[in-house]
Amino acid sequence: MTSVLVKDLTLKFGALTVLDTLNIDIPEGEFLVLLGASGCGKSTLLNCIAGLLDVTDGEIHINDRNVTWAEPSERGIGMVFQSYALYPQMTVAGNLSFGLRNARMPKDEIAARVARAAEVLQIEPLLDRKPAALSGGQRQRVAIGRALVRDVDVFLFDEPLSNLDAKLRADLRVEIKRLHHNLKNTMIYVTHDQVEAMTLADRIAIMKGGVIQQLDTPTEIYNRPINKYVAGFIGSPEINFFEGRIEGNHFVTDDLNIPLAEYAFQSGKLDRPAWFGIRPEHILSGDMARDLPFSQEVEIEIVEPMGSDTLAWTTLGGHPLRIRMDGQAAVASGTRLLVGFDPARGSFFDAASELRL
Repeated sequence: MTSVLVKDLTLKFGALTVLDTLNIDIPEGEFLVLLGASGCGKSTLLNCIAGLLDVTDGEIHINDRNVTWAEPSERGIGMVFQSYALYPQMTVAGNLSFGLRNARMPKDEIAARVARAAEVLQIEPLLDRKPAALSGGQRQRVAIGRALVRDVDVFLFDEPLSNLDAKLRADLRVEIKRLHHNLKNTMIYVTHDQVEAMTLADRIAIMKGGVIQQLDTPTEIYNRPINKYVAGFIGSPEINFFEGRIEGNHFVTDDLNIPLAEYAFQSGKLDRPAWFGIRPEHILSGDMARDLPFSQEVEIEIVEPMGSDTLAWTTLGGHPLRIRMDGQAAVASGTRLLVGFDPARGSFFDAASELRL
C-alpha cells in the first residue's frame, strides 16, 4: 500500500523553479531519506508534503487521500524540525501534551499517549524537567516525542540531528532507527549528512537543483551510482575519478592503461571519452595488489591515521588517489607502495552526459 505519493510536483517562486516535476511513491512503513547539498530542494519538498508550502503544480497523496490543498493539521503527519522549538516554561510532559490538550482530547487518553511516547524514547525520568535542564539530545528526544504522541502514520524529519555534536548524532541516529523498527511508521527524513542517509534509509532520494538524481537503496546507490554527481556525492572519502577514453577493452589516459574485460556495461561498450571512478576502499596495496587486473607502484604523500582506518593520499597517472587501508597498516609519507584495483568494481560515466555506462 502506498503511504505517500508525490505526483508531478512542481514548485516555482516567480520565474525560479525550485522543484521540477518530482515523482516519488513511498510504500507504507518505508524510511525514505531526502539527501543533497544545501539548496537542492530537499527541505522545500518536505515542507510541501507537510502543507507548509503551496505547490505550483502536481499532487500529494497521503494514505490514498489527495491532500495537495489540505491544511497541515488535516494531513495525518507528525513533523520534527531542526530546531527543538520547545516551550521553555513547560515541563517535558507539558510540551508533549500541549497539542493534545489544545485538541481537547480526554485527559486519560493524553496521559496514555504521553506515557507511551516517553517509554519508547526512554525519557520517562525527564517528564517533570523543563527544557533548560535537558541536554541537546534529550531536547531532541522530546521534540520527536511531541510528534509521536499524535499517533500518526507518517513522520517528517527536517535535519533533526544537525545541531548536535558528533557523539549525540550517532546515539540519536540509532534511537531513530530503533523507533522506526518498533513503530513501523512511514518516515521521510531530510539530511545533508550521507552517513545518516546510508545508515537510516530503506531508500535514498539524492537531489540536485530541485530534481531527484537517483532514488534507490543505499547499497545500489553506493555501488551503481546513476551519474557522476551521485558517485561523487556519496562516499567519504570521496570516490577517485580518472578522466580518459574507452578504447576497445581498455580505458586509457595520458599515463594509464586499464583493462576492462570484466566491467559490466549497461548498454553496450562504445569507444568514447569517459570518466572512471573507483572507491578508496576498493584499492588494495602490497601483496594483495599483485594479481589484480591493474596495479602500479606509487609514492605515498600524506597519511591520515583514523583508528579503524588509515587514509593514504598519493597520485596515480597525474590524478589524485585516495586509498582506504586497514587501521594497522604500516605506511608512512614517502613510502613506495604497489597499489591496484579491479576495474569491475568501479564505475564508468560518459564524459558528455556524465551518465553511467
